[in-house]
Amino acid sequence: MTEPTHDEAHGGPLGERLNWLRAAVLGANDGIVSTAGLVVGVAGATDDRSALLTAGLAGLLAGSMSMAAGEYVSVSTQRDSEKAALAQEKRELREQPEAELEELTELLERRGLSRDVAQEAAAQLTERDALKAHARVELGIDPDLLTNPWHAAWASFLAFTAGALLPLLAMVLPPAEWRVAVTVVSVLASLALTGWSSARLGAAAPGRAMLRNVVGGALAMGVTYAAGSLLDVAGV
Repeated sequence: MTEPTHDEAHGGPLGERLNWLRAAVLGANDGIVSTAGLVVGVAGATDDRSALLTAGLAGLLAGSMSMAAGEYVSVSTQRDSEKAALAQEKRELREQPEAELEELTELLERRGLSRDVAQEAAAQLTERDALKAHARVELGIDPDLLTNPWHAAWASFLAFTAGALLPLLAMVLPPAEWRVAVTVVSVLASLALTGWSSARLGAAAPGRAMLRNVVGGALAMGVTYAAGSLLDVAGV
């Protein structure tokens, strides 16, 4: 028998897992809410299936590309900052190793180690891999697991697309008299599910996350449907 291993992240390092989770949940929620708001708003003005499909597809494509580009730029900036911090730390280790050893010792002391233990731990960590030790303790960065902008971009793109497909299909597939009702129910149910999933994967209580998602989605659809209905009444 093999001994069970404990992994706090349950499937990978916590920082990497949270990066994927953040991008995927944000993309799915944005895809559901924005596309639902768009097609429900158009449905308030017209029941033409072609108009609804065109608006939904345009919103899906524009939103998925926007989310992917935004995530890529955001995470690339974070990665550049991490690389710059690591380069500076590497330079300091080369130019003033004794001061950096003392700094690492003090940082370990602040984490609750006694002076003697902190000195011994700092010396051993420095001997093993000084840059990695300072990166993890001082900067909170793992040099082997820098954030990946392409991973975040693809996660956002796919999550937004998957989320956007649900309200789009719910709006164009049912008969005209059922479209809005089916879309509203399916969107609120899916938002509750994404809220529950994100909370559980992040080891948080699901109730608040589900409520935030459902209330936000309901408000978005209500506002856009009212706007579409007003435009229809005004003959725009």
